[in-house]
Amino acid sequence: MSVQKKIPMRQCMGCREMKPKKELIRVVRSPEGSVSLDFKGKAPGRGAYLCPDLQCLKKARKSGSIGRVLEVEIPAEIYDEMETVMEKEAENG
Repeated sequence: MSVQKKIPMRQCMGCREMKPKKELIRVVRSPEGSVSLDFKGKAPGRGAYLCPDLQCLKKARKSGSIGRVLEVEIPAEIYDEMETVMEKEAENG
């Protein structure tokens, strides 16, 4: 008899949908206060999650939800980096 493992779910800061954690990109604020993308999901610090979708990123950027969750001002460079990464991911399929 196999035991069904519980799938950790997280809410996307853009579309607000609950999705499996593995499908989302983690944005992390380190204990030092720097904000970066965490693809392995293992970096220490406070995390917020986004679908790997430019529309979700744009919604989250407009509403400021990531900054609110991480309790820090998100620099434009971080948003730009996220956009670049998502575009690359989309191209690679």
